[in-house]
Amino acid sequence: QVQLVESGGGLVQAGDSLRLSCAASGRTSSSVRMGWFRQAPGKEREFVACVNWSGDRTYYADSVKGRFTISRDKAKNTVYLQMNSLKPEDTAVYFCAARGLGASWPTSYEDEYDYWGQGTQVTVAS
Repeated sequence: QVQLVESGGGLVQAGDSLRLSCAASGRTSSSVRMGWFRQAPGKEREFVACVNWSGDRTYYADSVKGRFTISRDKAKNTVYLQMNSLKPEDTAVYFCAARGLGASWPTSYEDEYDYWGQGTQVTVAS
């Protein structure tokens, strides 16, 4: 079992930056692959970014490439999502997800993840 707790969401202006954190507790073998997803009002949840266990391999959705950076601190068992140059269309609830070994790369589909956080709201005003 893995528990995921996101934090760092809030209300910002377009062009601002925000850093989300996802603290994982429980079996570390179940959080080998970590990802971020988001869900805007009236839309389906979509993939944002994922990172491998060592943190040296990352993958991004085209919509955030070049603006967002995913990273992880294994000592703290925490994954971060640094979001720069935020746009109003980035407004969504952001979810952290985790899974153990055996996933393909990139791990960009919801059903590839076993554990989910409760989400944190990010609102970008124009």
